[in-house]
Amino acid sequence: MKDRVTSVWPGLTTLAIALAICVSGTAGAWVQAGQPPEPEGAAREADESQTRKQQEAPPVLVAQATATSDATNVADPATPAAKTTKSAGKTEDAKGNEQAKAGGEGEAGDLAKAAQNPIANMISVPLQHNFNFKTGPGDDLQNILNIQPVIPLKLTEDWNVITRTILPVIWQPELAPGVGPESGLGDIQFSAFFSPVKPTKGVTWGVGPVLQFPSATDDLLGSGKYSAGPTAVALKMDGPWVYGALVQNLWSYAGDGDREEVNQFLIQPFLNYNLPKGWYLSTGPSITANWRAHGKDRWTVPVGGGVGKIMKIGKLPVNMSLRAYYNVMRPSDGPEWTLQYQIQFMFPK
Repeated sequence: MKDRVTSVWPGLTTLAIALAICVSGTAGAWVQAGQPPEPEGAAREADESQTRKQQEAPPVLVAQATATSDATNVADPATPAAKTTKSAGKTEDAKGNEQAKAGGEGEAGDLAKAAQNPIANMISVPLQHNFNFKTGPGDDLQNILNIQPVIPLKLTEDWNVITRTILPVIWQPELAPGVGPESGLGDIQFSAFFSPVKPTKGVTWGVGPVLQFPSATDDLLGSGKYSAGPTAVALKMDGPWVYGALVQNLWSYAGDGDREEVNQFLIQPFLNYNLPKGWYLSTGPSITANWRAHGKDRWTVPVGGGVGKIMKIGKLPVNMSLRAYYNVMRPSDGPEWTLQYQIQFMFPK
């Protein structure tokens, strides 16, 4: 079975790389500008005559012609007033350059904040890979790749519905003697957040249902139950800071009668500090509780964080991040710590 897990890995990795290449590939077109043709015949003679008239004109007239063609330099170039005007022009140019630079960094900053907003009005496709170390009795490695497309829908002029789907692809180690390993698709989860277009007193928020379906390809990879519950998110953007929390609870209502009922809680507080040039520091631990478990097997509480950056592949904005979390509380068969890598393809309007 371990050989099976190992053989699945390269194929999925290749698929992810191919997806990135297909989505991000863009082609540029080079535009070549031609030179205007030389004037010929009567047109050339008229141009030469006009040039001779300008050369024979008195210096005052030449100065007036220069002033007409350059409204920022109405005085003689040798006068102090003209020098002041030139200095002012240079200052304005410097300001323009600074604004251009700030605009570029502003765009990266805006994209970073959008990427950090779970209910941003923007289509995105995050691929989040979790390496869970020291899982199960053998302290093995568990891999979970979450494919999480986010698609916003306009409901009215004042309201949006932000949909988020999570498709987990799982590589599960041996959880007990003779139980596992196994790999395949886990239970698919779908959330729909009803969110106002404009923040409420500076707070962006959304509420709605979360649904979970027993789509796992093996009993070890899912609950075997249909589950549903409420979910909500609220966040605030304050200068370089983006902070908030997402919360949900799932209860099972149908499914395999021989499987344990689901009563699962999740809260994900997140805190991001945005730096220049698209860099940011972040933490977003997923704290979970299995209300049907007892004692130390109930809670999983990670502590940690990491770094991320907004960049572009061609013209496509991409958010990449790397985080590490240590589980200060965990079930007996849960992982000790997690390394989380994410690449998020962004499609701003």
